[in-house]
Amino acid sequence: MLELRSITAGYLKNAPVVRGVSLTVAAGESVGLLGPSGCGKSTLARVAALLHRPDSGNLVLDGEPVRHWRHRAPRALRTAFGVVFQQARLSADPRLPLTDLIAEPLRATGRSKEIPDRVAELAPAVGLTPDLLTRRPHEVSDGQLQRACLARALVLRPRLLVCDEMTAMLDASTAVALVAAVEDYRSATGAALLAVGHDRTLLGRWCDRTVDWDSLA
Repeated sequence: MLELRSITAGYLKNAPVVRGVSLTVAAGESVGLLGPSGCGKSTLARVAALLHRPDSGNLVLDGEPVRHWRHRAPRALRTAFGVVFQQARLSADPRLPLTDLIAEPLRATGRSKEIPDRVAELAPAVGLTPDLLTRRPHEVSDGQLQRACLARALVLRPRLLVCDEMTAMLDASTAVALVAAVEDYRSATGAALLAVGHDRTLLGRWCDRTVDWDSLA
């Protein structure tokens, strides 16, 4: 279970964008976080994924308080999370072919031997054909690149996924395919999901429950 308790967070001193917000995601549960652009939901998602340290409040994972964020967090804790961001081109190294993009977390954690098998397993699961894997980000579409970013988020077999506006910039068919890939992974592993977005219909169909940002403030 992931618990965010009275989280206040921001990027400028004394100017938080999230104030006193609490949210819980139970083991295996899918929770949609609904809110307009600029409300702070993406910042909360980054806190939840250990990518941004809050100014105050507590994050508790499986009953244990989290005390460190980003590279200071223990590896076992960092690798429990898989994250997919809204803008794939800002989260992908433009120099890397898609195979290496997907494999980044394996190399970073000393598991390079697993790369061929995991890439071969994940590429078709997210809808990437072999010819796309040798291309760099500028040589593929936004949807194809986001598919690779989803595969990268899944490569370490996380038990909690954070999808921050994952489908916001994609066409409808690609969005449906990515949501299906996430749900296939969750069905196979029991992973939990925090899906951030502004599309009430999508979150309502995708998630077990949807939480309105205004109800958290």
